[in-house]
Parts: sequence; C-alpha cells; structure tokens
Amino acid sequence: MNKFASALAALGLGMALSASVQAAANHDAIAERIKPVGSVCLEGDDSCGGAAAAAAPAGGAAARSGEEVYNTKCAACHGTGAAGAPKFGTSDWAERETKGMDTLLANAINGIAAMPPRGLCMDCSDEEIDAAVKYMVEGSK
Repeated sequence: MNKFASALAALGLGMALSASVQAAANHDAIAERIKPVGSVCLEGDDSCGGAAAAAAPAGGAAARSGEEVYNTKCAACHGTGAAGAPKFGTSDWAERETKGMDTLLANAINGIAAMPPRGLCMDCSDEEIDAAVKYMVEGSK
C-alpha cells in the first residue's frame, strides 16, 4: 500500500477511495462497450491513423484501364445514349473529339449538360477518367 492509501486508510477513507476507483473502472468499461463501431475519416485527415490513405488506392496501385472504367461506370449512359450521352462506338464522338482531349477530360471531370461531375464515378482518379474518355473516343472511330 502506498503512503497516500495508507493515510486514507488511517482516516477511514480507504473504502471511499476503493469505491471511486471502482466507479472509474466501471465508467471506462461502459464507455468502451457503447463507443461507436466506426468513424468517418475524410481524405487528408491525418488524425484517423491513416484510414483515409488506406481507403484510397496506394500510389503504387495499378489504375483501372479505360475499358474497365467504361464497362463498370460509363456504359450505363454511354452504351445507351441516356440523357443525350454520346453513344460508344458511334460518330457521336467525332464532333466532340474536335474540341480536343483537354476539353473532353475537363467536361468529364466537371460534368456537362446532363452528365454529372465524373459521371458519378467518385472513386475514379483523374487518370482513370482520362483513360475512359480516350477509350470511348478511340472505340468510336
């Protein structure tokens, strides 16, 4: 027993100390049991222990090909022409191609007409969007 605990025991406060220590332990146990299962970690927030970086592809991770991005993200609209989207494999892309790839990429990233930004592919990098646009242009020649 340390000097402080001995002094409290001599004053008859040993039980009070023990009860408060027990209450603190119970509080910690309750807090542990009711804590949230998960948390939100925004990109660039280093206080998350690297969770945001783990969610994003690592710098060395291979980017998806233009064909893969098109097939999984773009084909729903560009395969059918929904909402006026230029259809893959058609001359719809000929006029658009004359605007230049930089303009096509900017439109794909920022959105244009009925197309929302990134075509709603929020997990696509700029490079993947660029590859998908190039795939659609090349596939329409």
